[in-house]
Amino acid sequence: MAAAVAPIPAHYLHAAVTLASHGNADSKSLVSNLPRRGAFLGFGVRGRGSSRARPMHDVSNIQLRAAGKWGVVRSELLNPKSEAGACGSTFEDVPHITDWLPDLETFPNPLKFNPAYSAVKKYFVDDDDFVAKDIVVNMENVGSGLHFRRAGPRDKIYFRAEEVKACIVTCGGLCPGLNTVIREIVCALWYQYGVREIYGIDGGYRGFYARNTITLNPKVVNDIHKRGGTILGTSRGGHDTMKIVDSIENRGINQVYIIGGDGTHKGAEAIHEEIIKRGLKVVVAGIPKTIDNDIDIIDKSFGFDTAVEEAQRAINAAHVEAESTHNGVGVVKLMGRYSYIAMYATLASRDVVIIFLTVLAIISVSNRSVISFKCRF
Repeated sequence: MAAAVAPIPAHYLHAAVTLASHGNADSKSLVSNLPRRGAFLGFGVRGRGSSRARPMHDVSNIQLRAAGKWGVVRSELLNPKSEAGACGSTFEDVPHITDWLPDLETFPNPLKFNPAYSAVKKYFVDDDDFVAKDIVVNMENVGSGLHFRRAGPRDKIYFRAEEVKACIVTCGGLCPGLNTVIREIVCALWYQYGVREIYGIDGGYRGFYARNTITLNPKVVNDIHKRGGTILGTSRGGHDTMKIVDSIENRGINQVYIIGGDGTHKGAEAIHEEIIKRGLKVVVAGIPKTIDNDIDIIDKSFGFDTAVEEAQRAINAAHVEAESTHNGVGVVKLMGRYSYIAMYATLASRDVVIIFLTVLAIISVSNRSVISFKCRF
């Protein structure tokens, strides 16, 4: 018999290239790929003082940005049968560079002239597109609930390729797939948008002011997805907002891609706020890094599949040990907030009899008899 045990929850992709290129990705828009829904979504996060990334909700109207101004979308757009103001839906918009630089010039998106996309006439996303969090509804609640702005390439952008100086930084602990994310950001900027100045920040946040940058291009990142860790190095702490923004300003960087977890994104928001105070033409893109797959609005966070696959190896080893002795019991303790890794590894291995979750007392995952008891984590 084997058991998978998940610990007490700890505090907490191809990522935000399209949004940052169009000027509307920053620390408040954690952006990840949603293959099931075919869209990139901005993740609305509570403002200053928030300890956790949470979507805003429960307001009476949906607010959308149109032509640099706030407007209220009538409920008929969501539910033609409902009365105006009766839909009760919520929309948390993504901060945009025109919030503090309203008179910026726009330019045609270079994807228009890219042979890979020129034949796809409906590739660009409309500014008023949004995606519902719940994809299954009934006739009584059509249009209600939480909605997110749809991300993706826009027809007009706010940066010319030749003026872009982008940088990428990884912070916090390691996670499978970090090098893949770095590679895809570099390749998207280089091949799709024609950007030629891309830099890696060495060693986390402190690398902005304590170390040199690493020049990145497709040749440098060609094979890095085959390696673990991060080629840029990482660290915890070292966040000095003023020094970081001074470095960004002095180096002429105008697109910052920050890969990290909760603490990293709180730091990213502080950087974003200081950029606004200084009136800089700089956007900050936050890319969520967690192997726990505990971000509600995305299908899967990068690194989760690898974590589950490796967890299976430990479960299989415990199962062999348990089977080899009379009344043997193998216990495997797995990391992961809210027990996602433990649950998925259990479902994948099929050798686990009992799984202890942080949110439930006990679950029997086989038809064998199990003594019932309660436990507290």
